[in-house]
Amino acid sequence: MRYQRETGGQNLYAIDTNARSRLREIDAEEFKIRDPLLHDFGGWVGETVEAEAAYTDRHGRPTLGSYDRDGGAVNTISGNPGWDAASREVYQRGVVGLNYGAAPAPFTTTFAMGYLLSQADVSLHCPVTMTGAVAYVLDRFAPEPVRERYLPELIRTDGEALTGGTWATELHGGSDVGATTTTARAEGDGFRLDGLKWFASNPLGGLALATARPDPSIPGARGLGLYLVPLTLPDGTPNPMRLRRLKDKLGTCGVPTAEIELTGTWAVEVAPPPLGLRVMMEALGFSRIHNAMASVGLSRRAFLEAVSYLSHREAFDAHVTGFPMVQQELIELVVRLEADFELALVAAMAFDKGAPSDSSAQIWSRMVTALAKYQTAENANVACRAAIELIGGNAYTYDLITPRLLRDAQVTTVWEGSANIQALELLRVLGTPYDGFRLFEQRIEAIRASAPLALGDIADAVGVAVAECRAAVALMARDGDAARHHARRLMALMAETLAAALLLDNATTRLAEDDSRKAIVARLYIEQRLAPPAQRGIVDGGHWGCRYFDPLIGYEPILVAEDRARPLRAATA
Repeated sequence: MRYQRETGGQNLYAIDTNARSRLREIDAEEFKIRDPLLHDFGGWVGETVEAEAAYTDRHGRPTLGSYDRDGGAVNTISGNPGWDAASREVYQRGVVGLNYGAAPAPFTTTFAMGYLLSQADVSLHCPVTMTGAVAYVLDRFAPEPVRERYLPELIRTDGEALTGGTWATELHGGSDVGATTTTARAEGDGFRLDGLKWFASNPLGGLALATARPDPSIPGARGLGLYLVPLTLPDGTPNPMRLRRLKDKLGTCGVPTAEIELTGTWAVEVAPPPLGLRVMMEALGFSRIHNAMASVGLSRRAFLEAVSYLSHREAFDAHVTGFPMVQQELIELVVRLEADFELALVAAMAFDKGAPSDSSAQIWSRMVTALAKYQTAENANVACRAAIELIGGNAYTYDLITPRLLRDAQVTTVWEGSANIQALELLRVLGTPYDGFRLFEQRIEAIRASAPLALGDIADAVGVAVAECRAAVALMARDGDAARHHARRLMALMAETLAAALLLDNATTRLAEDDSRKAIVARLYIEQRLAPPAQRGIVDGGHWGCRYFDPLIGYEPILVAEDRARPLRAATA
């Protein structure tokens, strides 16, 4: 694959060989139906969204209007009209609506649209994520009258769709949603909410989910209900609330984020106590998969920026991509990118298969979502920083997208739950009565069992990693202090182990087609992430992956006969 020097304006789907092939492999029928739509979407994102995002970030950030010309209080937000038009169009293209109707698409399809969208603008992906989460909750958990009244407003594709928000964070609570102090007072067929929501993105989208406490005497999470807050009352007048200020954020500057003071704000009940927090967590779980897709999208764009620039750069009388250290850095980026894409993809597929009646599927979905959300966000920040370093000084300027990528990547680690929150979620599903680690082992052992003898070195390395995970889980089950201290380390180990297993699964599929590229990717990933630190990158006499530099970064097949690398014996001994 030959990379163009300028990434802007390209069709981000058409040039993504790995994503297209993986979507085809997981669901050939769905791919056949949606491939033209995704192709068109990738072109629109790469051209229109890209241009509006760049302008908005530098010149058209949202501003708050608090008063009209006569001094009356108002809530208005002004920004780039082109970005607003793109925001309407993304819903016309079905990024939420495709999942509903007579022939709904699997959520994996719209999660993949989020992956493409974030390669150009995470700011636009943010309200898409929340809108999808609100629609999902209304469809699956809301009382029928509430669902029938409001869900159609979110899933329409005529350019007039309302968009969503999830208002849970409060100043004193942060991630501790159970500490919510916003109150809900019953009034007629609805409720009146009073309180301050501290971090509310997309505040004027039209519909938002908010946690509140109808009985202040019942403390903690069990006292919370979940309510749907429309921006406009049934009689067409504005719902009373006050936007105190817009947050001055490090990144995602295109989407406004406000402090919202609820002042007798009218709402309808979606879930009463004690179910309110549990249903809000369903929305956040949905958003965490989009967060993983956004993170991988950022990593993909960072890699694309680096490889495109360096492929056309000469220094010291030679092409830069001929230098071994540059090759090693680019290979590490692409290997980590492919592993993270698999983690995000398996979380998306688990969400599609996680029927409420299937407890094992639900536990698996929660577990892989926590692993994917954590690992992909961490690596997005690494990738965006690495792209700047590889390109050099030009990447530190706004002549390139790289500064915005690096700023936007920061949100992925805290949006919808920090790493510590994901680690606590992992501990919950691993312990009694869920026994999530049993599912983890079963899935990976099934992948190992199906691997051919030619991939035995990879299967053995994955087996060693699973055994290490098993020992860590057993220790933490015996020692509560160890669990609290080392949960994040366990999460990283399990995420890397699962990613390696998923790459092994890919390698098995491709080897049957006489292509060993994925096998090489899996070996390199294990060497980078699972080998003892002293051996990482120093196996087989040097950085052997550079032999395959061109097909690795170009996503080209590597014939099995050309695969001479078997470096894992030393790495996993």
